[in-house]
Amino acid sequence: MLASASTTVWPTSSTAQLGGYSAAVSALTGMSPASPEARLIEVYRAIGRGNRRRALALAEALTRSVPNFQLGQLVYGDLLLASAGPRHGFGAIPRGLDASGAEMGDLREEARRRLAALRELPPPGAVPQQVLELALNTRHVVAVDASHSRVYVFEHRDGQLHLLRSHYASIGRAGFGKSTEGDLRTPLGVYYITSRLDDSQLDELYGVGALPLNYPNEHDRRLGKTGSGIWLHGVPRASYSRSPYATEGCVALANDDMGALLSILEPRRTPVIIAEEIHWVQPQTLANRRNEFRELLQRWSRARAQADLKTVMAFYSPQFRSGSTDFRQWGQAKARELATAGRRFLILKDLSILAWKRESEVTLMTFAELRQGDIRGPVKRQYWARERGEWKIFFEGVIG
Repeated sequence: MLASASTTVWPTSSTAQLGGYSAAVSALTGMSPASPEARLIEVYRAIGRGNRRRALALAEALTRSVPNFQLGQLVYGDLLLASAGPRHGFGAIPRGLDASGAEMGDLREEARRRLAALRELPPPGAVPQQVLELALNTRHVVAVDASHSRVYVFEHRDGQLHLLRSHYASIGRAGFGKSTEGDLRTPLGVYYITSRLDDSQLDELYGVGALPLNYPNEHDRRLGKTGSGIWLHGVPRASYSRSPYATEGCVALANDDMGALLSILEPRRTPVIIAEEIHWVQPQTLANRRNEFRELLQRWSRARAQADLKTVMAFYSPQFRSGSTDFRQWGQAKARELATAGRRFLILKDLSILAWKRESEVTLMTFAELRQGDIRGPVKRQYWARERGEWKIFFEGVIG
């Protein structure tokens, strides 16, 4: 059975509210006015205004230019049914569509989430609460709101984050909160893009390309989480998008949206925050936490510059581990390092501070380190966790 008046794919309450939305809303989401999602929203907006004729014309144009956009096809079919009247039965549905009851439910949910994105835009100037500070050479931040099927892409310029793009996305079939290999869930946490894969390196399942993430990160490993192969990626070209819960744990975007991300996001430097829900805050509210971690890092740096091994090691957790190196072995390595380097002033630059709080409270600090007199130095990443009321480093590694 195909779509009927009882299986409409536009949520009527949401659609009615769209009549008063201005065209500027699409710009605020970061969508191009020519994108299929923006065009679909224009269809909904026309429906909300009661202008079914315009809605039908817009929907027909959308399905002609993006025939694999199943949600667009079903909306068009519903509009045809509403226009044709009961004597035409179900024959008005575009030929070739086959939507089961479950698929119709998925399409209705996709429609609801796409429309909800207009009402759930971040307030002007707001940032994800996880972003305490970004290095100048970090050009973008990605925030994935898993419970709302939304990916936000921010540009970092002039010391501020600016919303650049916003896209619908699909996550794991079993939802989010990954903990074990094969659980079909999307992980939650702060990750980094590790590489870029184009379509010549991938199966058709992944569409135009992929951006692998560093899941499991060091916090995940500490919690005993398993699994691998978590990517941002496209979709098979036979379809425009996937239902809200359709992947094996990855985050899947329409190919044109994924193509835009592939063109701008830099591996190794771009953080990807995946949260059950993104909480938006104004940057000035993060000042106290940002200053707390800057001070911690400066104290750690001063102790190293003074070759004070006891003070240096007091910053590390007894449960510290970096690869196969435990706390005792790390202390031995630090003793050798400080004996060799002596007392030399340390310069820390390109600092990024990202915070995470779910199972426990964790902060990632990434920075470049130069000793006085050196031309270049390593880029390091530290994971800090609160233990018995104090912040301790439980992982440190060189990433560049």
